[in-house]
Amino acid sequence: MQIFIGLLVIAIGAFCQSSSYVPIKRIKKWSWESYWIVQGIFAWLIFPLLGALLAVPSGHCLTELYTADPKATWLTMLFGVLWGVGGLTFGLSMRYLGVSLGQSIALGTCAGLGTVLTPLFTGHPEELTWPVIVGVVVTLLGIAIIGIAGSRKESGGETVKEFNFTKGIIVALLAGFMSACFGIGLGFGRDLFFPETKEIFHSLPATLLVTIGGFVTNAVYCFYQNSKNKTWSDYKKVGVWGNNLLFCVLAGLLWYSQFFGLSLGKGFLVGAPVLIAFSWCILQSLNVVFSNVWGIILKEWKGASKKTIAILVLGLAVLIISSFLPQLLK
Repeated sequence: MQIFIGLLVIAIGAFCQSSSYVPIKRIKKWSWESYWIVQGIFAWLIFPLLGALLAVPSGHCLTELYTADPKATWLTMLFGVLWGVGGLTFGLSMRYLGVSLGQSIALGTCAGLGTVLTPLFTGHPEELTWPVIVGVVVTLLGIAIIGIAGSRKESGGETVKEFNFTKGIIVALLAGFMSACFGIGLGFGRDLFFPETKEIFHSLPATLLVTIGGFVTNAVYCFYQNSKNKTWSDYKKVGVWGNNLLFCVLAGLLWYSQFFGLSLGKGFLVGAPVLIAFSWCILQSLNVVFSNVWGIILKEWKGASKKTIAILVLGLAVLIISSFLPQLLK
């Protein structure tokens, strides 16, 4: 039951993340760089800070935790800066491939590399057990199947305004590689918690450090784009601030929910160390599942043949199975 609850909590977080780009479609009269950084203030600063504060016992503070292990703190934040590059290109992958295929390729790469590289980079290679490796392989198989379905619908790319399969694949792979740095950052910050903190909140202080690093990268790029494109005036459009701020807050909350859910879910999986080691892959594979559900809802698969849809469904089924497969193999 504990394992079921843990996986369910992670799945809820994944569903929220996959839904986070829907509110953005309701933002009016702002350029990409303007709404991206505003929603980022909530997704990468405010909500992660509120989450991290839940992990601070009475009489303590976050700075006390971070200064106690400065090396782990700076490494965690550094990989957050690198992850920020992935976050920027992640948006471009959906621009060229759509929500379903763009998230699938980027998150698949992110899932595999994040799971494999984290224990290697952080000095815990023993966590790469054969059930975990098999789980990663099956996850990537599911992603590949979905990629096949996506390539088959390329001729129907008119449902995505700027559909470009070749350019999109290149950007998505880069986004996935850099996005895996989030998982590596969490690995370096795995011990950044107070002994009194409940297990369900253990990774939240590290999550804040990673998102702060990512915010820095995104802020530099977005403000550069504001200057280059002369879009600073977006922030002066008083008439749309109420609408846009509301949807930016909602998008930020939904996005952050994946890592809040990951922390809570891992707290329920303490009796299943294999699944904890595989938890990053679980989150990303479920993100892919739900992103494709949204892709169907947003009619991005409209016009695809029945065979293409069948391939898509097969890929989704493989991903769902991969989420608990390592526990069955241990």
